[in-house]
Amino acid sequence: MEKIIDPVSVELLEAELTPEKKLRNTNKGGNVIYVTDAHESPNLMREIGRIREVAFREAGGSSGLSADIDEFDTMAVPYRQLIVWDPDARAILGGYRYILGPDVRIGENGQPHLATAHMFRFSDVFIQEYLPHVMELGRSFVAPEYQSSKAGAKALFALDNLWDGIATVASEHPQIIYFFGKMTMYPDFDRTAKDLILHFLWKHFPDPEELVRPYKPYPILSNPRLMDLILKDDTYKDDYRNLKDAVRRLGTNIPPLVNSYMAISPSMKMLGTAVNDEFSDVDETGILVCYNEMYPEKRDRHAFSGLGDWKEKVRARFPHLRAEDVEKLHERRQKRRNRIFERFKRRRSRKQERKETEK
Repeated sequence: MEKIIDPVSVELLEAELTPEKKLRNTNKGGNVIYVTDAHESPNLMREIGRIREVAFREAGGSSGLSADIDEFDTMAVPYRQLIVWDPDARAILGGYRYILGPDVRIGENGQPHLATAHMFRFSDVFIQEYLPHVMELGRSFVAPEYQSSKAGAKALFALDNLWDGIATVASEHPQIIYFFGKMTMYPDFDRTAKDLILHFLWKHFPDPEELVRPYKPYPILSNPRLMDLILKDDTYKDDYRNLKDAVRRLGTNIPPLVNSYMAISPSMKMLGTAVNDEFSDVDETGILVCYNEMYPEKRDRHAFSGLGDWKEKVRARFPHLRAEDVEKLHERRQKRRNRIFERFKRRRSRKQERKETEK
């Protein structure tokens, strides 16, 4: 393990937190969300890498480098860094990195150049039909000092703040209708509890098309028949209660981020679990979430709570626009998203019907 770098000067960080990088204010907690990258903000990137490495080491998995920064952070068209900034403490609270499908390069092996490509194989259907509409998310973190209840509301709303940012980025890109990401569980997490959680995900969030699959799947050791006796109900709600009770009896809890994803959409797809040998052998479960099919109360709370910030940015850029004109722009953007999604569904439906006919 390399020695982690020292914190970057607050003055250097604030110098790079310029107005054009501001995405929005958070819905709760009084924080601010910014979007940038390593080329635009090298000092912010260093601090992000430092905090990520500290947070991941404490959780039991990390890059082992002095700062968690890799080629995907620094390549020609890099992953974008979404960060939550606490203006009171003048510190980064947490963040994600992401890349939009249209920016993804396809390698000589026919696979997309993504941070997850060493673990997962992407099907032709995913690459050709889904990828143009995908936002890949990764490296989610919350700074250790915000993982304690001592941080009050700032800690309580950390994950909520991150979803404010993710939903807002997606809402500003109508062609993006899917989130592809990973749920991480660490090596020291109870093995039986982990098996039960993964069994639950396969049962309630299947991916019959095998859009994405791990090269080396995580081996589930628990007896599937015994797990079926525990996870015995057909409905998600009842079976989730079974899962939660069983995991608690094993002396642990379902990880917060896993809980968050499971409760966000009824149509989420579970894509398999890989052991990430480049990141301290953590277990990474691929998931695909449709933005348009997220539970409305969750999606709209995050996306539309930032509408005021978006309108302010539009009016600042086009001061001649009237309030009603800005509102029409927003409505037009939403209609465009719905049209893109409906066209996507129709294409997928026709292709699936042809496959069934060919059988």
